[in-house]
Amino acid sequence: MRLGVLDVGSNTVHLLVVDAHRGAHPWPAYSEKAVLRLAEQIGADGALTRAGEDALVAATADARAAALRLGADELLAFATSAVRDATNSVAVLDRVRQETGVDLRVLSGADEARMTFLAVRRWFGWSAGRLLVLDIGGGSLELAAGIDEEPDQAMSLPLGAGRLTREWLGIDPGTPAPPPAQAVEDLGEYVDSALDPVVARLGGVGWERPVATSKTFRTLARLTGAAPSAAGLWAPRRLPLTGLRQVIGFIRHIPPGKLSELEGVSTSRAHQLLAGAVVAEATMRRLGVEALDICPWALREGVILRHLDHLGTA
Repeated sequence: MRLGVLDVGSNTVHLLVVDAHRGAHPWPAYSEKAVLRLAEQIGADGALTRAGEDALVAATADARAAALRLGADELLAFATSAVRDATNSVAVLDRVRQETGVDLRVLSGADEARMTFLAVRRWFGWSAGRLLVLDIGGGSLELAAGIDEEPDQAMSLPLGAGRLTREWLGIDPGTPAPPPAQAVEDLGEYVDSALDPVVARLGGVGWERPVATSKTFRTLARLTGAAPSAAGLWAPRRLPLTGLRQVIGFIRHIPPGKLSELEGVSTSRAHQLLAGAVVAEATMRRLGVEALDICPWALREGVILRHLDHLGTA
């Protein structure tokens, strides 16, 4: 069957159309994304701004039209942190439904972690043993660990790269100077404190293979020398903690607008890179992880796999 998956994330609205059936590798047939940075369009009252709403409605309508044009049998549409945490999320979802015909399902942070974990498990297989899976999005950090396809622990923290960039570093793509050193230090202390309950919960779980997904981790791995995207989906990629610390040491002194000049750094997310790196370093350090394997599958693939599994048991 042909499935359309619409992922309304904190940075992008991403449509992925795949040809898939239960037990098979989902093969991408089409992909398009709109960069909305919804995590950065939350007002002082915690609500998604009108401009953010308008952009979301337009992007959702475009994605639905594309899925129909490509013959998708079904459109699985979901939203994550930015919409989930907005104080006007109910009104936003109603508007999207009324104006586009798309019923967005809001995933909890724990569900995000579980479905991302499923995708990583299927990618690496049972030989990977116990997995630790980390995913930094625009609005939140997801963590999961376990031996089966359902993790023993799955949790989410408000430590997304876009959210922290807005709340702690106060920069945007056009900011002419790097953030003040004190702002970076304050962010690091906040992240460390927020990770305390995670360290306590994951301390007794254990894992053989620590893994990361998401654009943030892939970009950081590229900056430490991992293979470029041109090397293909199957090229092994890793993010070492020592290399990550070196990356933080130089990107913290680069203006946001200049970071996109680095190989592998996208223009749309360059200004969020430092906050994402701070979260990655603190999480690895606190959990005692010296290196992470990078998995190309993440939440979207997990949603597809879970849907196909349910169809097979219906």
